[in-house]
Amino acid sequence: MIDRNGSQEIRTPPEVSELTNSQVAKVLAAEDMREYAIFSLDATGRVTSWNNGAARIKGYSTEEIVGRHFSVFYPPEVVEAGYPEWELGQAAENGFFIDEGWRTRKDGSRFWAHVVLVAQRATDGALAGFVKVTRDQNEAVIRKERLERRFTDLFELTPVGVAMLDELGTVLDANGSLCDLLHCRLHQLRGRPVSELLHVSDPGGPFVPIPDSAEALPDSTGQLHRVLARVDDGQPIIVQVNRTTTVQEEGKRFWLVAVQDVTQRVREAEYLQYQATHDETTGLLNRNGVRRLLSPLPSAQFVNRIAVFAADLDNFKRVNDSLGHEGGDELLSALAQRLTNGLPPTCTPARFYGDEFLVVCSDVQEAGGMRALTAQIAKILHTVVPVRGRLIKVSASIGAAVVENDRTTGEELVRYADAAMFEAKQRGQGFVERADPVLASTAASQLTLEEQLRHAIHNDSITMHYQPIVDNDGSVVLAEALLRWSPKSDEAPLPPPQVLRVAAQGDLLRDLDRRILRTALREASHWTGPDGEPISISVNLGGLRPDMPGFDEEILAAISESGAKPEQVVLEVVETTLAELPETAQQAMSELTRIGVRFAMDDFGTGYSSLARLKDMNTQILKLDRKFVSGIGTDPMDLGITRAMVELAHTMGRECIAEGVEDADQHRLLQDIGVDAYQGYLFSKPLPPAEFKEFVQAANARPARG
Repeated sequence: MIDRNGSQEIRTPPEVSELTNSQVAKVLAAEDMREYAIFSLDATGRVTSWNNGAARIKGYSTEEIVGRHFSVFYPPEVVEAGYPEWELGQAAENGFFIDEGWRTRKDGSRFWAHVVLVAQRATDGALAGFVKVTRDQNEAVIRKERLERRFTDLFELTPVGVAMLDELGTVLDANGSLCDLLHCRLHQLRGRPVSELLHVSDPGGPFVPIPDSAEALPDSTGQLHRVLARVDDGQPIIVQVNRTTTVQEEGKRFWLVAVQDVTQRVREAEYLQYQATHDETTGLLNRNGVRRLLSPLPSAQFVNRIAVFAADLDNFKRVNDSLGHEGGDELLSALAQRLTNGLPPTCTPARFYGDEFLVVCSDVQEAGGMRALTAQIAKILHTVVPVRGRLIKVSASIGAAVVENDRTTGEELVRYADAAMFEAKQRGQGFVERADPVLASTAASQLTLEEQLRHAIHNDSITMHYQPIVDNDGSVVLAEALLRWSPKSDEAPLPPPQVLRVAAQGDLLRDLDRRILRTALREASHWTGPDGEPISISVNLGGLRPDMPGFDEEILAAISESGAKPEQVVLEVVETTLAELPETAQQAMSELTRIGVRFAMDDFGTGYSSLARLKDMNTQILKLDRKFVSGIGTDPMDLGITRAMVELAHTMGRECIAEGVEDADQHRLLQDIGVDAYQGYLFSKPLPPAEFKEFVQAANARPARG
C-alpha cells in the first residue's frame, strides 16, 4: 500500500509477523546496536527508551529525547499530514508496520530510513507501547541514485539506440540515439508495439514481423539476427538487435533492447559476397558461385534431376584479336544476357572462365528434358551478335552431364560436362556431346592431372627448360623460360598447351606462373654473359597478369626471394592483353620498369593494335611472331611486313627480337632488316638448366662474328 507521504509500504515477511513481542525484543537485542536506532514508545508515541545506535543515527542524547513525541523524527510536511499517528494506528491494528521514507535528524538533515514498528501489549492484551527499529539507508539510497544517474547518462549518451520494453513488447522509453536512428520523436515511440518497428529474420532468411513480445527478440547470448527497422519516413534500415536479461522491479519485468544500424556493414558484406561469387564482366555466377550452387551434391534426391552444360565459344580469340578485350567483353555480356533471359527458371547460367559458359539446371525434367534443354542452349549460343558496329557470328561447342548416381559430387559433374564439351570441340565447331562413362573417365583423369599439377606447384617440382636468345654477335643475351612437366617421373613431359589447359581448368594459372617465375629467376641468378653481366631471363605471363591486384608486389617478392637483379627480368605479355590494361595496371608496370624490370610484347603483329596504342604501351621489347618469320624467305609480303614492324619498333625505341628462326636464310634476312636478337632451333632447342649453362659458356668462348 502507499503511505500518506507517498512512500510505499514494504510488507513484513512471514517470519517477522509470526514473532511474539518478547521474541521480537530478543531478535532486536541480538542485532548490531550501532547499525540500528532502537527505542521504545509509550502508547501515545512518546519516547521511553533510547539506545546508542539511535543516538548516533538521529543525533539526540537519551536526556534530550526521552519524553518527546516521536514525530520529531519526521519532516514537517509529513507531520502536518498526520502520518506519525497513522503509523502508530497501523502498528496497533496489525501488530507491526514496516516502512521506508525520509526522516530527520536533530540538526535538521534528512536521511532515508528503513523502519520496523512493533506493537507491545500487556498480558491482558491492552496496548502497552511500541518498539521501533530504524536503520539509516542513506548511503544505499545515494549509491542507488548514483547508479540510476549513471544508467540514465549511459542510456542517453550511448551512440547505440536503446529502448525499454514491457513484457508485451511495448516501448516504454527510448534514448535519443534510437529516435535519431528511426527518424522520429520519443512520443512517437512510446506505447508502440515493437512489432511495428522491427521485422526479424534468420541470417540470410526473409524478414518477417516479430510477435508482440519482447521475448521474441534475439537474446544477447544467442545468435545475432538481422532485423529490418521501419522508420517513419518509409526508408527501411537493417539493424542488429540484442536483448539483455530481464530487469525486475516491483514484480514487473522489463527488457533493455540495443538497436544498432548495420545497413552499411551488411551491404558491404553482401557486395563482397557478390563479388566472390559473380563474374565482374557478365554479372553471372563465377566458379565459386557454381561451386556453392552445386554444394548439395552428392545426394540421391538429385539423381537424373541436376544437370550441367558446358559451352565453349568457337574462335573467341579471333574476336579478341580483332576487336580487343573490350569488344570480347561486350560479346560475352550480350550472350550472358541472352542466356539469362532465354533459359527456363530452373536454369542458372554462369561464366566459368574465359570464353566458357556453364548452365546449371536444378530440374531437368521440369525444363523439358536433356535433349530439349541442350537444343535450347545451342540455339541461344548459335547466333549473330552486334558488337561495336559489326555483326559477330557466334557458335559454341557444348558438353552436357547429368547426375547419374548418389555419389556424384558437384565438382565431378562439372568435370564430366567439361570433358564432353572438349570432346565436342574436337569434332568441330558447333557440336554437342553428352558425357558417357568413357568421358566420365576422361574427366576423372583430368581431375587427377589437376591434383598432380597442384601438388607439383606446391612442392616446387615444376622443371624448366631455357631457349637461348642470341644477338648479332652470337652471344647469349636472354633466355626464355619454358615449362616442362610430367605427372610421373618415368613419363615424357606433357605438351605445354595441355599443361596450361589443365592449369586453366583447375584455376591454377596464377599459381603456375608464380612458380615458373620464381624457379626461373632462382636458376638464372647464377648465369653470366660474355661481359660477366647476368644473363636476362624472359618469362611468359598468362595467369599472372599486370591488371591483377598485387601484380607488382608478387614480381618484387619473386626477385627478392631469388637473388636475381631487376635488370635481369623480362616479362612477356601478349599484345591483346597489353592493349586493354587499366590505368592501375599501367602504373604497376611503370613502378617495375623504374627499377629495371623490362616488359616484352609477345606475338607482336597479331593483335591489331593501333599505332597510338603501341606508342603508349609500357614495353621495351617487341617479339616478332613466328608466323611472319617463317615466310620471309618465300613470301615478299611477309618480308615487307616484317621489315615495317622492325622499323616501327626501332622508331618507338623498342628492341626487336625474332621468334621461330629455323634456318640460315631467315637469319640472314632478319639481320639485313635490322632485327636485334634471335630465338629458334637454328641456334638451340630449349635446354635443361645444366645444358643451357654449358651452351652459354661455349657461346661466350667463341669469337664474335664480324
